[in-house]
Amino acid sequence: MFESLSAAKPDAILALMATFREDPRTDKVDLGVGVYKDGSGNTPVMGAIRKAEAQLHKSQTTKTYVGPAGDAGFNAAMIDLVFGDDVPKDRIRAAQAPGGSGALRILAELLRRARADATTWVSDPTWPNHVPLLGAAGLNLKQYPYFDAASGTVRFDEMIAVLGAAKAGDIVLLHGCCHNPTGANLTAAQWDQVTELVLEKELFPFVDLAYQGFGDGLEQDAAGMRRMAAKVPEMAVAASCSKNFAVYRERTGSAFVLGRSPDEAHIAIGQLLGVARGMYSMPPDHGAALVKLVLQSQELTTEWKDELETMRLRMLSLREGFAEALRRQSNSDRFDFLKHHRGMFSRLGATPEQVEQLRAEHGVYMVGDSRINVAGLPENDLDQLAAAILSVMGSSAS
Repeated sequence: MFESLSAAKPDAILALMATFREDPRTDKVDLGVGVYKDGSGNTPVMGAIRKAEAQLHKSQTTKTYVGPAGDAGFNAAMIDLVFGDDVPKDRIRAAQAPGGSGALRILAELLRRARADATTWVSDPTWPNHVPLLGAAGLNLKQYPYFDAASGTVRFDEMIAVLGAAKAGDIVLLHGCCHNPTGANLTAAQWDQVTELVLEKELFPFVDLAYQGFGDGLEQDAAGMRRMAAKVPEMAVAASCSKNFAVYRERTGSAFVLGRSPDEAHIAIGQLLGVARGMYSMPPDHGAALVKLVLQSQELTTEWKDELETMRLRMLSLREGFAEALRRQSNSDRFDFLKHHRGMFSRLGATPEQVEQLRAEHGVYMVGDSRINVAGLPENDLDQLAAAILSVMGSSAS
């Protein structure tokens, strides 16, 4: 049976993590792995989550299945967190999923069932796992222009031109905030323009909201998506709790469908649960139970929001500090775009060869496309890191 298989191509990020662990250098810097880190390089358990876990330990009386849709209280709390009060709740349905990735996958299967001939447009670049996740569901993928590496800005006019030529019924995958891998986000005005285009061309918006709270704040990060949801007739949204609740290994996420009517939303969620039943049967519940406890408690919600805000502000401070260090070392504004990007990630603009040189000569680890995890920046050695990067990339302005 297995003799017909060829060796799988190693996952680049997982391979990078393994190489970093084996590197004996004490001054090595990990800017590759996509998880939040504190100043000590750890990914901590949030205090609100610890308290919720203690409550759950005392109160939980069974480990039986919660059903394909997951916990109703979790789903209701996540609808409030993601959509706020901008959309009639009777047109929204939610399903608990195994992380944001699981939500993307089951929603992709649903969309293929609904319109198999549609093209799904993804940004260039996009999160590398979008392509295998959506492609495995059978979606036909094409790219729309998004990021200009030279300026560190969104190629918005080109994006609109390409999407303007899409056919009615095509699907547009949008990053809700904190674009991965670039950190370059749409402005409020651009979100509104995309919304008008979606309505005019009868496109279907599919939003990946993986980093709510990591950019400009919980409400601000969802604002563009919410304004779109208030205007479009239908939509799909995948949300992750991995980052903003730091429950990475618990695989906690939500899949949302917004229907033209409550009846259509009901039909769509029924089909979505059929997809889930055929893929993993029931969702994992531990992380969702913790998130529900946090969001249903005013005290824990306040503590969680304070912790999340501390994380967000730390990343903003690191962005500004690193941009200033690069400005000092290069005597140019070449990397000032780092200040304006949001979320955990930005691209430095290094070539794959320069990325490898940084690893080999300086112990600086990043993904091959030069995506860095801002949360991994060494806050006390930013000038030293900037000097190392410029020694490889060149220090002149470009």
